[in-house]
Amino acid sequence: MVQRVTYRRRLSYNTKSNRVRIHKTPGGNLRVLHLKKPTKGPRCGDCGVSLSGIPALRPREYTRINKSQKTVSRAYGGSRCGTCVRTRIVRSFLIEEQKIVKKVLKAQAKK
Repeated sequence: MVQRVTYRRRLSYNTKSNRVRIHKTPGGNLRVLHLKKPTKGPRCGDCGVSLSGIPALRPREYTRINKSQKTVSRAYGGSRCGTCVRTRIVRSFLIEEQKIVKKVLKAQAKK
């Protein structure tokens, strides 16, 4: 017959926050191990892809790691992915170029 195990915390329902795994101790007893929730990790604010170079931790765990592990050394590092940053830079550059072209055309039209 299988040995029965019980939860080790007060919550007695099989909910998302109360996931467990049965583990055999060196003494031969079965023990319940409470598992942490799996994380999705930080995502890009524009396209929603997961950010590379930043660990996927529970929200409270980010307070325990230092700042260099939470960000990437780039503009918008830790907030936007590299592809979105590149498109932002190209877009702003093209807008500025367009403004210059408009100004030149306006000056030529005056002459």
